[in-house]
Amino acid sequence: MRPRTRRVTLLAVLAGLLLVALLVVPDLLRGLSFVARAADMKGGLVERLAHWRTGPVTEQEVGIPSRHGSLRARVFQPQDGQGRTVLVTPGVHAGGIDEPRLVKLARDLAAGGLTVITPELPDLVRYQITPRETDMIEDAALWAASRPELAPDGRVGLLGISFAGGLSVVAAGRPLLRDKVAFTLSLGGHGDIERVLTFLCTGVQSDGQHRKPHDYGVVVILLSVADRVVPPEQVRTLRAGLLTFLRASHYAMHDARRAQETFAEARRLQSEMPEPAATFMRYVNERDVAALGPRLLPHARAFANDSALSPERATAPASPVYLLHGTDDSVIPAIESEHLARWLAPRTEVHPLLTPLITHAEMDREAGVADVWRLVAFWSALLDE
Repeated sequence: MRPRTRRVTLLAVLAGLLLVALLVVPDLLRGLSFVARAADMKGGLVERLAHWRTGPVTEQEVGIPSRHGSLRARVFQPQDGQGRTVLVTPGVHAGGIDEPRLVKLARDLAAGGLTVITPELPDLVRYQITPRETDMIEDAALWAASRPELAPDGRVGLLGISFAGGLSVVAAGRPLLRDKVAFTLSLGGHGDIERVLTFLCTGVQSDGQHRKPHDYGVVVILLSVADRVVPPEQVRTLRAGLLTFLRASHYAMHDARRAQETFAEARRLQSEMPEPAATFMRYVNERDVAALGPRLLPHARAFANDSALSPERATAPASPVYLLHGTDDSVIPAIESEHLARWLAPRTEVHPLLTPLITHAEMDREAGVADVWRLVAFWSALLDE
């Protein structure tokens, strides 16, 4: 733990940095304002900072054509003027574009002047990571870039969260899209999906360091490979139990009573399953990654070789790539962004930041001054692209 003298609340740090920005580095004001909004800072000077040069936002649902069918999407536009249009793609989550944290991020970005499009990728909503999602990101970005009212200069930004971060980097490097991308941000994303799956199944990073993986990730893997580990007649039953468990995990973030009821339902479903599905479901309900992971690893690796799923196996983007990762991320470890930054560096402009201020999806409200400064500088540079 850092000494108390070096750890203060994010509110206090932002207030101090505001004075520095006003007097010394005014270019940081936009990044400061966004970080204050994203952290939902309330009170006094910092709350006023959060609303610096912000305005009302309009929202509408649209359909975006893709080679795999129409994509449900939402467009967030600032009422007063329009900056860069950014495609913000959520990760593996049943909430899709309705997930509250994604909606807040889109509104925070749009309030600061960006037009934000959030496309919903149906496979990710179903907890499946497939090459189709990269196609959908590419198609959605091409659609936005072709519309003068959204992209006057014919270019858009890409921002992908979690696994959609790595997929966005892949899409940004594809021939039809690469000249139409202004920047790409991978937030907690991956460089090579096989490395991530290996970590989730074994708890061992690519550098040999042991770290306890989040059980959420290995359950998603089991959902994808269920047809390879149980007899055909048990696949549907096992997947129903897994989806119930994952749904309960989402409820746990905001509704403890409903989460407990749904976890109980997952245990009831386990009691009715035949073997071997019952054993796999027991590992899930007991969060026993050590027992479950090694049994899944050979099957997980079987679908990890597609270049559409891993930036390091694809063509690098021509435009700048920003990599933001929480140092303690237990779903996609931060070393993924380190690997990806090294791979990208000889090929394109890359801006990596590993920070203790965020986990896989949340912002820490207690922070060191240097950490906040780096985060603000990161967002300031990105928002000026």
